[in-house]
Amino acid sequence: MQKIANYINGALVEPVSKQYIDNYNPSTGSVYSLCPDSDERDVELAYQAAEAAFESWSNTPSEKRSRIMVHISELLERDIDKFAMAETIDQGKPLWLSKNGEMPRAISNIRFFGTAIEHFASEAHPMGNHAINYTLRTPIGVVGCISPWNLPLYLFTWKIAPAIAAGNCVVAKPSEITPYTAYLLSEICIEAGLPPGVLNIVHGLGPKVGSALTVHPKIKAISFTGGTKTGAEIARVAAPMFKKLSLELGGKNPNIIFADCDFDKMLNETVRSSFLNQGEICLCGSRIFVERSIYDKFKAEFVNKVKTELVVGNPLDAKTKTGAIVSKMHFDKVLNYIELAKLEGGVILCGGHAVKPEGECANGWYIAPTIIEGLSYDCRTNQEEIFGPLVTITPFDTEEEALMMANSTEYGLASTIWTENLTRAHKMAAEIKAGIVWVNCWLLRDLRTPFGGVKSSGVGREGGLEALRFFTEAKNVCVKL
Repeated sequence: MQKIANYINGALVEPVSKQYIDNYNPSTGSVYSLCPDSDERDVELAYQAAEAAFESWSNTPSEKRSRIMVHISELLERDIDKFAMAETIDQGKPLWLSKNGEMPRAISNIRFFGTAIEHFASEAHPMGNHAINYTLRTPIGVVGCISPWNLPLYLFTWKIAPAIAAGNCVVAKPSEITPYTAYLLSEICIEAGLPPGVLNIVHGLGPKVGSALTVHPKIKAISFTGGTKTGAEIARVAAPMFKKLSLELGGKNPNIIFADCDFDKMLNETVRSSFLNQGEICLCGSRIFVERSIYDKFKAEFVNKVKTELVVGNPLDAKTKTGAIVSKMHFDKVLNYIELAKLEGGVILCGGHAVKPEGECANGWYIAPTIIEGLSYDCRTNQEEIFGPLVTITPFDTEEEALMMANSTEYGLASTIWTENLTRAHKMAAEIKAGIVWVNCWLLRDLRTPFGGVKSSGVGREGGLEALRFFTEAKNVCVKL
């Protein structure tokens, strides 16, 4: 049985407790590796290593930091097949998605921030002929990065790359549900010559490792992606300690479809935005609002396309479009929401049940892509984050009604608008309460742009210069002329 190791001070080490957590392959429902059951002792060792490395790393020229990070991205690209297979076995997503989606994005994250730091400029503000102000941006110190299970390496690198590029040292916690690719990345960091202590990876449970990171008095910032409830607890603990916080939290994203849309393009992208990665993406459009005049046409073609094209099964099979749900706990949660939707008056148009593939995947955790209609916009199914292969469809008559329903949840992460009316597109984009608005597309990402949500979907922004600013402290210098 493969034992995953922590990565502390440049070495792969076992947890202080010498205890491990079972790590499951969701496609088979069986244990295939062991994840360290680390605790505050491991976090302290990681902190000490990071603190010892900080002075040297923060004073390392950005060109040298850049070269090391680009080398890491090159090694990851060299081993892309190995990493894609590991991610699929660990998370349950189809292998084609790991190889063509998640791994290229993880590579891009490291390369983007590794090169961006060489162009990270600051501000100057002259005061006529009297004085000049300029801003210095210096690394914070030791920072904590906590990433989720849905896009494990993609979101892990999205956090650690800007932190390291900016000159910080990191204690990182990947999800205990999907730890494997972070472990493989630590091997690559050793090969690439990343100095010991710059990046430390401590595996384990949130209440042990995540909590120890949050309460540690000398870890100066926390970047967290995950559930809103956990984010609220991190804020409750960390805010009185005056830590910098970046919280990318839950979503219940609206997909608003007008009658004047490019129907075929919209339909293809709506299938994708509903069910990619088993719907386990915080940006998926789980509430679909359709203008009434095309509602029946949309319903018929959407249901038919999902039924005929989204093959559920073994993630290693090239024909599979929908893989396994990440864990038994999450599998049960999604099925419970399907039952709740029925109680709330929802009509199941397709899916709505578990799937048992034949052979080695018979005991895996699979759910058929599920479409539900007939629910009120403010019922629990339409208000609470489910994070699985389940969407609801609802007709609307006016722009005002669509906006009211779209903005009715506590969340405000992302949204999608389908219309060929330019004026309407700009008006809706301005009035939707969300940090991200896609018009006639979905998940089209430019790494230079700010990423994050409003309301209960988070605090702060990631991406581009926003991330580099988060991981640095601004100091104004005023020189009298």
